[in-house]
Amino acid sequence: MSEPQDRETQNREVQDRETQDGTPQEQDRAVPLSAITLTVSGRSWPLEVDPRTSLLDALREHLRLSGTKKGCDHGQCGACTVLINGRRVNSCLTLAVMHQDDEIVTIEGMGKPGELSPMQAAFVARDGFQCGYCTPGQICSAVGMLREVEAGWPSHATADVSSSRVELTDEEIRERMSGNICRCAAYPNIASAIRDVAHAQDVAHAQGGQGDTQGDPR
Repeated sequence: MSEPQDRETQNREVQDRETQDGTPQEQDRAVPLSAITLTVSGRSWPLEVDPRTSLLDALREHLRLSGTKKGCDHGQCGACTVLINGRRVNSCLTLAVMHQDDEIVTIEGMGKPGELSPMQAAFVARDGFQCGYCTPGQICSAVGMLREVEAGWPSHATADVSSSRVELTDEEIRERMSGNICRCAAYPNIASAIRDVAHAQDVAHAQGGQGDTQGDPR
């Protein structure tokens, strides 16, 4: 059999299989949509999504909350970091349908022009960004990280893991923020911004203040 005939036979076999099994587009259409409600930065959003939709895509493509960035889409760069129930999560690695009853905070919920959160203001004051693409994820991660430190959670860099108080050294900050990549290499300024907010938090606690110095509206 000649090569053109071989190719024609193969094409016919593929078409026969598609007729029996359905095309990929038909298979996708056969997946029932899931009705969910996401609570994002204090607002409820009813949605109908493919159950395979990542939280990142639900935020960006369905809710048009474009502050959360898509970087690697593999959980390696941290650009998509959001807070879920106060903890930082890579939104590209979790499904939207998993967070029906959770409190999600994105960068849009941290502050707004003229009313920046402490962490946002510190990033501006310390010039903790250049192109700005990773900045939303950096800020969300930094807020979640300070909560972990306040709770006494140790990291790989913690000298005394039995202590309930973690000293926020340069090594601690670098280790805890290592999941957030800045291709512009603004790391020293990012660390300075985090240190400023941590210091303000310590002062507020020493004075008996109950205000949120980190920027999470919950």
